[in-house]
Amino acid sequence: MDPIQIIEKYYDSSSELYKILMSHSLDVTDMALRIANRRSDLALDLKFIEEAAMLHDIGIIKTYAPDIHCDGDHAYICHGYLGSEMIQQEGYPKHALVCERHTGTGLSLPYIIKEDLPVPHRDMVPVSMEEQVICFADKFFSKTHLGIERNVKQARCKLEKYGEETLKRFDMWVEMFL
Repeated sequence: MDPIQIIEKYYDSSSELYKILMSHSLDVTDMALRIANRRSDLALDLKFIEEAAMLHDIGIIKTYAPDIHCDGDHAYICHGYLGSEMIQQEGYPKHALVCERHTGTGLSLPYIIKEDLPVPHRDMVPVSMEEQVICFADKFFSKTHLGIERNVKQARCKLEKYGEETLKRFDMWVEMFL
């Protein structure tokens, strides 16, 4: 599987959106692989992490986020499940789960219902260790400030508005992965 080839099927490689997606995805991939290599005791699938981390945000193209050149029809919060649908159609169901489950620290069904989010009503929380590593690494990089890695305090601060469940999961990952 070549994640770049899949990305280029949906994105114009000369567009600003493509450049943003690639920069962000490469940063997340790099950090996820650093974590996986540091935690060799977890026997993580490095090839899968590399592929899935590159694809985790593919769904942003279908959302409306003008500050990062997205002119789609859906709310940005939808990019995870939309990307999952895209990657499922490509024939990679395991990679699709990373797309769906990486938003925030994952979206639980009770949280989706409580917040009345415009996403399918199902649990979208990372399950496999690889999903968790990619989701965690994603919290350290923005698509509006490319190439800048947040520290733990900054990443945690960005998550505070999403409540205790989110912070608890993030704190658990800090202990597991750093």
